[in-house]
Amino acid sequence: MALSTAWLSRPRRAAGSGESTRLLPQASKLVELPYSSSDDDDGSLAGDVDLPTAEQDPGAWCLFLPTPGTFSQCVRYLAFLWNLLFFLLGLLALAVGVWGLLAKGFLGGEHLALLGSDPMLLFLLVGLGASTVSLAGCLGALRSSPCLLRFFVGAVLAFVGLEVLGGLLLLAARHRLRDALRDALLLCLLRYQEEPDLRFLVDEMQRSLQCCGLGSYRDWETNPYFNCSAPGVQACSVPASCCLDPWQNGTVANDQCAFGALRLGDMAASTIVHLGGCMAQLSAWLRGQAGSIMTGAAVLVLVEATGVLMALKMLRDITPVEVRD
Repeated sequence: MALSTAWLSRPRRAAGSGESTRLLPQASKLVELPYSSSDDDDGSLAGDVDLPTAEQDPGAWCLFLPTPGTFSQCVRYLAFLWNLLFFLLGLLALAVGVWGLLAKGFLGGEHLALLGSDPMLLFLLVGLGASTVSLAGCLGALRSSPCLLRFFVGAVLAFVGLEVLGGLLLLAARHRLRDALRDALLLCLLRYQEEPDLRFLVDEMQRSLQCCGLGSYRDWETNPYFNCSAPGVQACSVPASCCLDPWQNGTVANDQCAFGALRLGDMAASTIVHLGGCMAQLSAWLRGQAGSIMTGAAVLVLVEATGVLMALKMLRDITPVEVRD
């Protein structure tokens, strides 16, 4: 009886030890499950909670990044070079704007109030915006960054929206455009001696259109340096760009060719300077250049649309795709 008892207890202990050995890995697997509950709660949990497919069947779905083809690589490099070109152009415009403002001292505190009416501010703002957006496009294409590419697309679409809105406003207020242009030219006449860039624009306009002043050459009397009560040799004069022949001996510019023109009568002044104003000439020139202006606007929109399409193509190439494992 003792022997049989020992024989029965020995396999039972072996079975018990073997059973515990076999259950240990199962217990470790149960720890790794996302949910642990008793047998009574398993059915209620499965019935009450609708688990996502990826959690019900781990490894059934996976994210797959497709390998870019030759066309995608070409688009990527072309987008990088495309944005690099406009980045350099933006930096050039930014440098011109900063140089112009520094040369005239407008970035100082005493001239800061006149900064809003300076044409160099346009170069600075356009250069800053173009260089920033183009840099985002360059880095986005180089590093395949979805964040930078989305910023680039959004910024370009915002610029296109502003351009379209500006064009619609110009069409709606085209009758008031003449008055705005007249006010701008009057400001150029008043600040002719103070702004070198405005002086350059006015002189080029008067030489190319062969005109003087806004309505007539006597509009220069509103300039404090050219009216007859002003001190100095320029009193009762007009700029040399109003002269019929601004050259001396055909080679040297004659800056004194229009001195005293406002003291003369119209008949005598007509032998020295152009009597007609630039307002009518400039309006006629703008009407004649309407086709060229629309073509330039269309080319600008096409350039921006090309950059957006390339960025969208790169975004599509770097977007992961879910595939069944």
